[in-house]
Amino acid sequence: MSTTIHISNGNEASPNKEKQNKSFFISNVWHFIGKHREQQHAKKVIHCIKVGTALVLVSLLYLLDPLFKQVGENAMWAIMTVVVVYDFYAGATLSKGLLRGIGTILGGGLGYLTAILAEEFGKTGNIIFVGTSVFIFGAVATYYRMIPSIKKTYDYGFLIFILTFNLVAVSGLRADKILELARERLTTIGMGFSVCIITSLLIFPMWASDELHNSTSSKFAKLASCIEECMEVYFDASEKDRRKSIDVSGCKTILHSKSSDESLANFSRWEPWHGSFGFYYPWEKYLQIGEKLRELASIILSLQACIESPIQPSITLQEPIKETCNKVRLSLGITLRELGESIKKMRRGNEKVLVLPELQSNKLELTILSSSEFQPFENVEALALANFMFLVMEIVDKVKVLAKEVEELGEVADFQYK
Repeated sequence: MSTTIHISNGNEASPNKEKQNKSFFISNVWHFIGKHREQQHAKKVIHCIKVGTALVLVSLLYLLDPLFKQVGENAMWAIMTVVVVYDFYAGATLSKGLLRGIGTILGGGLGYLTAILAEEFGKTGNIIFVGTSVFIFGAVATYYRMIPSIKKTYDYGFLIFILTFNLVAVSGLRADKILELARERLTTIGMGFSVCIITSLLIFPMWASDELHNSTSSKFAKLASCIEECMEVYFDASEKDRRKSIDVSGCKTILHSKSSDESLANFSRWEPWHGSFGFYYPWEKYLQIGEKLRELASIILSLQACIESPIQPSITLQEPIKETCNKVRLSLGITLRELGESIKKMRRGNEKVLVLPELQSNKLELTILSSSEFQPFENVEALALANFMFLVMEIVDKVKVLAKEVEELGEVADFQYK
């Protein structure tokens, strides 16, 4: 009777160890997601408390008799200002408050001037003059509101201007002491704005600049994970695993982030100096990087569609490019994560020296393989493989462009070297 003893190879991982590593990775991912959700929920709760505190403070103008005797019914304008102006981000609150103040001053001033001049035309001429002025200023201001560059930044100010001008100019026909009424309302609006600024900027401020900075840097890791998963599934030997769906939710989120990025960049320009972000920080570069990231995300989605297509090349046909593509996958993952870390930590990295030449070399290998192994196209499998290689080379080119954009951001924003 003989006994066979199996001696495992030290380089081969046991199934139990692989399961443990996989479960450890999944638990870490869920922990990170849970922590991120908890942080977002905590920020929302803080914002709600700040809004409630601001409303209580301006309501004291009504609740306390000494304050009510000073401002009277105009205290309602302070409450309206808090409700309308207060926003989640400090930059948004500051921009809305300043635009509301400027729009109120200009609209009120021109409305008062219109009411004074209208008195010189008599009762009938008064109505015609005010109506004509309302039409002209309302139409011109509305036209400027539709200009994209103005609408993106100053739309709220023009809206308040139209509202205030009409209220003051038209009420001047019926009300006496219009100047005193406008002054009292402007004072109460200033009180409401002051409460908003104090609670928004001094009590756990939510900076739009921090949100834009962190969200932009985190997009690189999301795209790196999507690329790695796509290429791993493509070269998986198991037919069952090759047909499984690829999680590209990160790419889809990035594709729909344009409006959010533009809003955050606009609010960031209004924010005061804080942390590493000064008054003239190049937020437009973040928008340019975001645009390149969305282009890369669209290519990755095309790659996903190519991989999940029912027409796939055989394992034998894939074998000549598998090693090179694995090198490309590793290089792309390292490069994208390095670029994200470079932005997040505001450090200029060494990816240009170490990783990008390797990407260029790998792309050259893919180009040579595609021209030598798969030309001419003999069947649809070879054509499908050529399509996959083309998309991979497009991703390499786009990552090189992103690296250049991040390098330019480091130069303009004066990032420090590692």
